[in-house]
Amino acid sequence: MTDIRFYRDFEFKYGVLETVSPLIRRIVARNPGPFTGPGTATYVIGHGRVALIDPGPALASHIEAILHTLRGETIEDILITHTHSDHWPAAEAIQRATGARTYGFNMDQKLRDGDVVAGPGWQITAVHTPGHTSDHLCFSLARERVLFSGDHVMGWSTSVIIPPDGDMAAYMHSLEKLLDRDDAIYMPTHGPAIPDPKPHVRAFIEHRRERSAAILRRLALGDATIPEIVEAVYVDLSPGLRGAAGRSVLAHLIELAGLGKVECDGPPALDRHYLLPGGPGGRQ
Repeated sequence: MTDIRFYRDFEFKYGVLETVSPLIRRIVARNPGPFTGPGTATYVIGHGRVALIDPGPALASHIEAILHTLRGETIEDILITHTHSDHWPAAEAIQRATGARTYGFNMDQKLRDGDVVAGPGWQITAVHTPGHTSDHLCFSLARERVLFSGDHVMGWSTSVIIPPDGDMAAYMHSLEKLLDRDDAIYMPTHGPAIPDPKPHVRAFIEHRRERSAAILRRLALGDATIPEIVEAVYVDLSPGLRGAAGRSVLAHLIELAGLGKVECDGPPALDRHYLLPGGPGGRQ
């Protein structure tokens, strides 16, 4: 199995605006959990006239902390990696308070791959990375060779791919896309930075390929349902994460079905039966 080097040492204080680099500051929301790690990190780009990346959940303490710590500065732009509820809802209150513009794949100001948002001393380029969600964007700050990787690539955990909006084939393509880039560091929305990103991305790709291979092996051994596959493949899994594991297996099965490697007794879904082509009841 691929040995993924996870990054979990993360020093921060909730509600405190901390300097990360000359152009980047960060404030973390108090919304830790199994899918958010230590919480949602909102990044502040620039000084004086600034942009936010992922304003976070509609959590009053986080919204107040952002507005309070940036008093005397102007929030002009709010960039959103994707529309999960731990990433964007605070934008509404911040926009009302400041008049800032919202940018994203499905925001007021729509961004597509390669689009640019700029301010004094900084320029951010959108990188479309569908997979975790269809609307997921990473943001490149080329001046510091930083990629804000949202939930596409995190250091503390692999990304959850949940159909129908989550798409494993798109996710794998988006991982491969990052290997062609020259970013020196990734800053995810949850958890610490990833200082050596390409080996990390390669490990994620290999991990998913191994997971697909494990699912195919279970089908060859006679497992036919997602709960059977989860029980065999996800060893020592916390009961609270079984649902997420099942949806991840479904994402793999949808990809494998698209490649003609798996068949199903109907459109792929959590409650379907799966088999290898040529198996009992399968295509000969």
